[in-house]
Amino acid sequence: MFTLQIEHAIKDFDMWKAAFDRDPVDRAGSGVLAHRISRPVDDPHYVVVELDFDGQEQAEGLLAKLQEKVWNSPDAAPALSGAPKTRIVEVVG
Repeated sequence: MFTLQIEHAIKDFDMWKAAFDRDPVDRAGSGVLAHRISRPVDDPHYVVVELDFDGQEQAEGLLAKLQEKVWNSPDAAPALSGAPKTRIVEVVG
């Protein structure tokens, strides 16, 4: 299993969550098996998202969609503040 980890600052959690729930990149159709959303207990203006996939190629594909279609669009990502940090990790245990 592979996980796309995304971390970024946000302006407002409710606004960010509404945009996330609109799902402009079709997570299920892109191979996402499960997702988790976390926030640091000391920073309500930051989120950590983990998206699980069967294959690395699926994770890379969704990351490319996010970069091209979501993070460059104020309409698609109205609550995003700054550039997201991302990495793809392989679950090994």
